[in-house]
Amino acid sequence: MPFFKKLLIIGLSLLACLNLAPAQAIERPLDAQALQGVTQGKALFDINLSELDKLPLYLQVIEMTHDGLAAQGVAPDFVIAFRGASVQFIAGPINQNPASQKIAEQVKRLHAKGVRIEACSIATELFGVDNSQLLPGIELVGNTFISLVGYQAQGYSSVVIM
Repeated sequence: MPFFKKLLIIGLSLLACLNLAPAQAIERPLDAQALQGVTQGKALFDINLSELDKLPLYLQVIEMTHDGLAAQGVAPDFVIAFRGASVQFIAGPINQNPASQKIAEQVKRLHAKGVRIEACSIATELFGVDNSQLLPGIELVGNTFISLVGYQAQGYSSVVIM
């Protein structure tokens, strides 16, 4: 089964778990074994996509992961680092493309939840992105390779999205 289909199935399964009625308690969270003794979930999402239409799904699953950790008593501490061609999808003005509009909404929600979102200035230069047009909530950094090294040294788990 292709990776993208697997990710979609996982995302939809997690969404179904999060849509439980508030009065319905989960006796044992699905991730109890993995989260045993874990109080903070430090994740670094390294996004280097070249297809606009894939990004909304990945951002949705990142948000679901954030909410899923919080629901299971683990404080999410997330960083999203955009590099390569993906920087083209996080700059305005947002056109009428539904994927672009969804990305802008998702970035706004993730930022409001405390997710740090970065864009690589080397990539914006190489792909002709006007840094002043980055979506609100996205911070321009010098080099996301350096960010990746730094965050991993600080204990963030790297999740590569290509």
